[in-house]
Amino acid sequence: MYTPGPVNLLGLNAGLNGQAKTALGFFIGVGLAMLTLFLLFGWAGAAWVRGDMLAVVGAVGCGYILYLAIKVARSTIDLGAVRHTPRVLSFRDGLIMQLCNPKAMIATLPIATIQFPAAGIHGISLLLWSLGLAALAFGAPGSYALMGALVGQRLANPWLLKGFSLAMAALLVWVAITIGYEHVWLPLASTATTPATSCGLCV
Repeated sequence: MYTPGPVNLLGLNAGLNGQAKTALGFFIGVGLAMLTLFLLFGWAGAAWVRGDMLAVVGAVGCGYILYLAIKVARSTIDLGAVRHTPRVLSFRDGLIMQLCNPKAMIATLPIATIQFPAAGIHGISLLLWSLGLAALAFGAPGSYALMGALVGQRLANPWLLKGFSLAMAALLVWVAITIGYEHVWLPLASTATTPATSCGLCV
């Protein structure tokens, strides 16, 4: 949860631009998305999750990450008022982005469907464990925002802040490309080649 990813990069950018407090809804959205995934997979199991569904979710997630990258790149256009930029991140942004993040699904699925049952975590205990992990998910972008705020307080030059925003936007684009490649392109490409491979084995 705490490795550099799209959600944490957006938290870092919010902190750099003095928006750590106003992005609180974004962090709550991230935590609620993770809580939803833990409870959904914990109660419904893996029966609802198919490989082609993950590819579709990944494609939607990549599109949303690119959309947020554009917002981040444009967030400090008014360099004279860089410390008073409008709020970029919202509760909806955090919720949708994390629900459509295939890495979040891949992270929660084995925990909820394998580790929880193996440890005897069911019912109310499942809810409590999910709440705890959701709180950790909330804290991940929040900690990055705090680091960004500490660094941002030492940056007086608005052009440096603009450069940081553009760098964060570029990193988000890179994350979207890698997610698209690993979780959308490769699964679809392997599905497309499966019939030919099986025919070769039959012959």
